Amino acid sequence: MSDVSTSTPISPAIDELWERRAELSPADVDARHLVVGAVDQLDKGEARAARLVDGEVVVDERAKRAILLAFKVLGMARSQVGDFHHHDRIPLKSSFDGVRVVPGAIARWGAYLAPGVVLMPSFTNIGAYVDAGTMVDTWATVGSCAQIGQNVHLSGGVGIGGVLEPPNAVPVVIEDEALIGSRAMIVEGARVGRGAVVGAGTILSGTIPVIDVETGEELARGRIPDWCVAVGGTRQKEYPGGTFGLPCVLVIKRLQPGQRHDKAALNEVLREHGVNA
Repeated sequence: MSDVSTSTPISPAIDELWERRAELSPADVDARHLVVGAVDQLDKGEARAARLVDGEVVVDERAKRAILLAFKVLGMARSQVGDFHHHDRIPLKSSFDGVRVVPGAIARWGAYLAPGVVLMPSFTNIGAYVDAGTMVDTWATVGSCAQIGQNVHLSGGVGIGGVLEPPNAVPVVIEDEALIGSRAMIVEGARVGRGAVVGAGTILSGTIPVIDVETGEELARGRIPDWCVAVGGTRQKEYPGGTFGLPCVLVIKRLQPGQRHDKAALNEVLREHGVNA
């Protein structure tokens, strides 16, 4: 869901620019000033592409419009970091107050990183919001407008998909205290609940069913519930050409709310279900 008019600190002038976006170019100095100001608000965490309100994801459509307009009003520019040369419309992020940025980490302007965030060599795209105490581990990717909560661990190689267009599309949301296992992929506006543990290699999109193995109940599509352990799986479906396995996500254990992730205990849970940690 989205609310352009009431849930955003960004100037309504962005909406006016959006209506005539086809005619904009880097030559439009006034438009560029407005768009840069809006994306600066995202970069500082004063605005964000989406937030949770009463348990629902509310999209700031105006914020996403500002990001898309940046690609219209910013010209290509060369930059250099050491021996690495870049040629892009969107510059790299330059403000990292209280953030640990390991060499090899890349964050684009317009992404907010809260104090206490740790970036190992990784990539964080424009419009993303990464909250305090979160670890973005080696080769992990935080896609455009993804919303990452507090004290989250995105393990090595995790792919958090970007959702930028259309402006009202819900981005990927990873809630506080979640742990996303190595090489897992969370894409297409999927959502991982608070305190959830997602097993290595799990793929969750907005349409993949999430199933409770204890009851066989399909809990939701594209949403892993709070405080559980979930892994990738398949379920059988009959077709004229035979029986085939379709991807799903399996909830294999419920955790107590507030239960901290104990790696040894989690590995034992996964082994009980024949899953490698």
